[in-house]
Amino acid sequence: MRQTSIFDPTAGVPPGRLPEGLSYTTDFITPAEEAALLATFRTLPFKEAKYQQYTARRRTVNYGAGYDFSHKHTIAAPPLPDFLRPLIEQAAAWAQLPAHAFIQALLAEYQPGTPLGWHRDVPDYELIFGLSLAGPGRIRFRPYPWEPERKKEMFAIELEPRSAYILRGPARWQWQHHVPPAKVLRYSITLRTQRQ
Repeated sequence: MRQTSIFDPTAGVPPGRLPEGLSYTTDFITPAEEAALLATFRTLPFKEAKYQQYTARRRTVNYGAGYDFSHKHTIAAPPLPDFLRPLIEQAAAWAQLPAHAFIQALLAEYQPGTPLGWHRDVPDYELIFGLSLAGPGRIRFRPYPWEPERKKEMFAIELEPRSAYILRGPARWQWQHHVPPAKVLRYSITLRTQRQ
């Protein structure tokens, strides 16, 4: 894995504008590892995610646990699968955690035009690891709670295929993020640890 500084001008983020606890790297996995994951994805039962009263365009598969957004609690899901184990081990090493700390995985498909609105991940989880696959994407951040006068603090990161990020501490709890509509087909894997 090649560690890339988030302050690299190519990322489009000025120094001093990032929250503590946000890490980003390109080439977290190899093209061959990406191809293997995408081949497995073609066999998975992706379905539209439900958020309270509406059905999202994003299609997902959950492992370890799911989440009922209508009643705001975790729900049962199949156990973490073997095909994710190498990624979980690698993510844990980067996060300096034991692999068993990751208890939940969310796989998401973003067809062209699919957005993900402003949010913080559900409070049942602590550290968030994200991996981008297939097409490029973008993730935008803004302070939480949001106030329009803080607009100048907003920033975005270009998510290259095979790039990864970690949200922990202030970046996890004091910021919201969203994904603008996908321009091309893109997938992501999100791994989460249990909140203490």
